[in-house]
Amino acid sequence: MRRALLGAALSLLMAVAPVAQAASHGIMHLDSSDAFERVDQRLREAIEARGLTLMSVVDHAANAQRVERSLPATRTFIFGNPAVGTPMMQCQGSVALDLPQKMVVRETDQGVRLEWSSPHYLAERHALDECGLPLEKIAGVLEGLAGAAAGR
Repeated sequence: MRRALLGAALSLLMAVAPVAQAASHGIMHLDSSDAFERVDQRLREAIEARGLTLMSVVDHAANAQRVERSLPATRTFIFGNPAVGTPMMQCQGSVALDLPQKMVVRETDQGVRLEWSSPHYLAERHALDECGLPLEKIAGVLEGLAGAAAGR
């Protein structure tokens, strides 16, 4: 009984903690009122138009179906530019935990949401402040991708 209560408490903590962390840990977002597939297509086009490499797209909803679970449409786009990522990893190898860059596109009750990690957050997380990296430029590219995908 005690073990079951402890397990239930731990499950509840794990379910609540990421929501609180997301609000204060460098997760940027932009919402779109367009259809999920249209946002998906525009993100693919924007990645290509900016000369970035789309390495993979993880379809979390399809993966959930394979284990008889469900999720709203949710995809993680994994992309990057080695000319930008390599200097970050040369500065601090641990940034490879967060690179290549990822952008999530997911359906919510309010429409389609795009989410990504702020490069300023990554700089703080991996102690990149002394590296002289173009964080504002990287932030602008990510915001531009999200804006293009959202139809703005």
